[in-house]
Amino acid sequence: MRLVVVALAFALCAGCSNRPVGVLTPVEAAVPGTTKVDLLVATTREASNDVATLYSGERGAGVSLDAFTVSIPPDSRRQIGEVQWPRSLPPNPETDFATLAVEPLPNVKAARGWLDSHLPKSRRVLIFVHGFNNRFEDAVYRFAQIVHDSGSDVAPVLFTWPSRARVFDYLFDRESTIVSRDAFEDTVWQVTSDPRVEDVTIMAHSMGAWLAMESLRQMAIRRGKLPAKIRNVILASPDVDVDVFASQWRALQGTQARFTLFVSQDDRALQVSRRIAGGVDRLGLIDAQQFYGQLEKSGIVVIDLTAMRSGDSLNHGRFASSPEVVQLIGQRLVNGQTVTDSEVSLGDRIAAGAMGVGQTVGSAAGLALSAPLAVVDPATRRTYQGQVERFGQTVTETVEDPGAD
Repeated sequence: MRLVVVALAFALCAGCSNRPVGVLTPVEAAVPGTTKVDLLVATTREASNDVATLYSGERGAGVSLDAFTVSIPPDSRRQIGEVQWPRSLPPNPETDFATLAVEPLPNVKAARGWLDSHLPKSRRVLIFVHGFNNRFEDAVYRFAQIVHDSGSDVAPVLFTWPSRARVFDYLFDRESTIVSRDAFEDTVWQVTSDPRVEDVTIMAHSMGAWLAMESLRQMAIRRGKLPAKIRNVILASPDVDVDVFASQWRALQGTQARFTLFVSQDDRALQVSRRIAGGVDRLGLIDAQQFYGQLEKSGIVVIDLTAMRSGDSLNHGRFASSPEVVQLIGQRLVNGQTVTDSEVSLGDRIAAGAMGVGQTVGSAAGLALSAPLAVVDPATRRTYQGQVERFGQTVTETVEDPGAD
């Protein structure tokens, strides 16, 4: 009876949400006072037939390229450091982030043409890689906001990989980064090979840091070293096993690029990731005091956001002397700026504690704990709905498989 009640309540609330999904349909014109941000987007996601989403969380057959123009509301109508998601569709550019134009680019030559026409006088490029649990639209709007609010004088390039945007699909997302390594390496190589580009900063968040480090590692092995134009690599809340990072770092063979780590010991998303990953320490959760000497000796700058926000001056002097782009972005992070719109709901955190990744029994336990919360929490509800479908499919395949034990 209880399951019937939960199912009924879930069905009644299925249309509830804290914001609409599918916001990328271009609006006709911007409003005076708004700001336009142009982005070059490379993605390994599967294309969607829906112009409001453009790309799904599934894996595509190759790399797709698009040029985006995003409208950002006047500063007087928004909170700096936040994405103003529309409460209803179509978005109102006066108060909401909105898409003004999307232009599919047929090949690398067209993408390079876009890049050359959008290079600032500094000839800098910022390549951003989002983290775990992100929709395509999350990555596009969040990166537009980072570029706008940081004031960075760069040509912005977004690399977005297939994420199903559900905590229960952590392993799918992780393996999607592995599938995307070659594509990201090629994207970085194409940017650094452009003769007009002089300075490249790579910023990767959460699981995107794993993708960036793996791609840079294989680039260094394949080509003998990283391109000299890669001046800075920023890893924000990196969801990387600390031992794996040490191995990746050694493979970079004495790179001249400056690496900056932003870590925080109270990062809830990484705490969930650590639990799902079997309790292995994540780089973004390290105690900066404990590892400071080792990292400094390696030439890695570590910024403990937890400590800095509480008034501790750990490494503040070196941070203040960081290159302009790193400092502009980093100062936002120090002040509480987020680099993701992924949602880790209460239900996700509770279910992660019960879930044995890839194990049917563990998934069932997670579902049982999440079910009551799915009724009242939209973020849990979306995760729960997808996991119910996936769990049912797994059970069916197990029962019907004649070779199953």
